[in-house]
Amino acid sequence: MSTSSTITSDSTGLTAERAAERAEVLAKATTAREVSQRPPLTTTEKNTILLAAADALVARSAEILSANEKDIAAGRERGMDESLIDRLRLTDERVEGIAGGLRQVADLPDPVGDVVRGSRRPNGLEMRQVRVPLGVMGMVYEARPNVTVDAFGLALKSGNVPLLRGSKSAQHSNTALVGILQDVLEAHDQPRETVQLLPCDTHDSVQDLITARGLVDIVIPRGGAGLINAVVTGATVPAIETGTGNCHFYVDASADVEEATRLVVNGKTRRCSVCNATETVLLDASLSAEDKKHVLTTLQDAGVTLHADLAELSGLDLGGVVAATEADWEDEYGSFDIAVKIVDGVEAATDHIRRYTTGHTEAIGRRSRLRSGDGQCLHPLLRRRRVRVRCRDRHLHPEAARPWTDGAAGADQHQVDRHRRRSGPAVAALSSSPVLSGVVGGTHGYCM
Repeated sequence: MSTSSTITSDSTGLTAERAAERAEVLAKATTAREVSQRPPLTTTEKNTILLAAADALVARSAEILSANEKDIAAGRERGMDESLIDRLRLTDERVEGIAGGLRQVADLPDPVGDVVRGSRRPNGLEMRQVRVPLGVMGMVYEARPNVTVDAFGLALKSGNVPLLRGSKSAQHSNTALVGILQDVLEAHDQPRETVQLLPCDTHDSVQDLITARGLVDIVIPRGGAGLINAVVTGATVPAIETGTGNCHFYVDASADVEEATRLVVNGKTRRCSVCNATETVLLDASLSAEDKKHVLTTLQDAGVTLHADLAELSGLDLGGVVAATEADWEDEYGSFDIAVKIVDGVEAATDHIRRYTTGHTEAIGRRSRLRSGDGQCLHPLLRRRRVRVRCRDRHLHPEAARPWTDGAAGADQHQVDRHRRRSGPAVAALSSSPVLSGVVGGTHGYCM
């Protein structure tokens, strides 16, 4: 069925405005499909564009910040929560960080053409599994304009064509960012449609995107649980399911309490609105009452509200603690709130994390080596590649503060979504690996 006939049949009964919005989504998806079928860019061409885009963002930061101010003003007028305003806000420093992310992606190996594995059959046939782009990548996300640039950078490097459906609350910011990226593409003789911003007048445009079979190859939601669930359950296009950021920090009895406290407070207060902020602190029951109180009063002094089982904290003489409910162990607050739980050692901490984790990031503060029994207990979490261990042994990860697991903090793990349910850098994850077979010296063909 042609795209035009699909638009006509599916637009029956819609208002003129909705029909126009749907037509725009499908028209842009059609154009993206055409762009995805162009000859691939070389690694040098990709990196040149990424670096030029980074420079352009910094050079035109005043333009970006002016657009962002319009979004912030509109958000405040609608009564948007300050934690969401913080997610939305751009500054010169944040624009520099976004540009730095593109430079890091330029430094990453190009996954396209990478041979994952291969073998030669007894009859001389060679089999190779080779990474290729997925094609058109739909991205649905909320009020974080940095995602606009992150998605562009990772899509370009992995040979994909992004369709970006951002939040209406960031409409002016996203329009300015995409306009700059398109100018850079045009200056390098590439179609402006290599990245496109979709309309966001109604929530229905998300449904238009995630059901555009034959035009869109994959969709990725980035945002809260409601958005993720709506995309994953409503999509007829393949979706990469992600999770929210209910992140835990366990303070072991062996921890340097001063250092662990600094890390807990940093993880909660650096930017409480982001998905890698600490939402639950687990304190080893073997810690002294003085040490427990030190961790918690330092959080309170930083303006953080504690949510806990009041009986567990009864001997610590703390005021202003909110009685926790089951929802507190499950919540991603996105605010200056933190859940507190007293646990009987690392095994109990791991049991709690296993029950409530969303698979984003967990951190452990301890000074001593992990014992063999502890290693077995932690193994299911360590396999997630999101447990950060803080201890004196430098062969383990030397920093447990949450910024290392978000955005572009680690170039080798620069990801379009930190808590996607896949392993490895996102540049590789945004490619597929069909098997390439052929006879040595002959013509190769795909064997799916």
